[in-house]
Amino acid sequence: MSSFVDKLRLKEQAEEDLYFARRDRELQDARGGSPSRRVGGPVMVVSGGQTGVDRAALDAALELGLAVGGWCPAGRRAEEGIIPNRYPLTEAASFDYAERTEWNVRDSDATLILHRGPLAGGTRLTAELARRYLRPLLCRDLGAPLDPAEVAHWLRLNRIAVLNCAGPRESEAPGIEGQARVFLSSLFRLWLAAEP
Repeated sequence: MSSFVDKLRLKEQAEEDLYFARRDRELQDARGGSPSRRVGGPVMVVSGGQTGVDRAALDAALELGLAVGGWCPAGRRAEEGIIPNRYPLTEAASFDYAERTEWNVRDSDATLILHRGPLAGGTRLTAELARRYLRPLLCRDLGAPLDPAEVAHWLRLNRIAVLNCAGPRESEAPGIEGQARVFLSSLFRLWLAAEP
């Protein structure tokens, strides 16, 4: 009997999550979108500013002149200290990484996760939040051959204007920042080329 009750609770929680995700989107649309949203304008890349994939996304976007932003923990906290001011991120109310992770997913049109191996920790949380908020989610393993054109097609197909980029921090996957930056630079060039 316990498993039936547990399944029922899970179903109710999923329905509640879907309701609030739809409600949040309706409220954002009624207010004209989230502060970072660029509806009908240039594309934008957001991340939490952590070392690794987050930082690679910001650097690749800035290099190409794309708008960047996103939420970071209070105090601009990252694993190596303070997130540099060259990244125009907004501090969340909390020092907790989970809060800025959720807000970046919530305020984006979609999330792209670059990783190596199974998703873990904050990267896994990001995927779970994207599903909860009903945002398009694409996870790609940098340990396998990747085609930036395939991901650019996904961005165009889903009409993404604000892309949240996430993945492991540098200490969890040494070298991932450089590897992700090369891939994201190629991807963002293709994404820009497709813009009207």
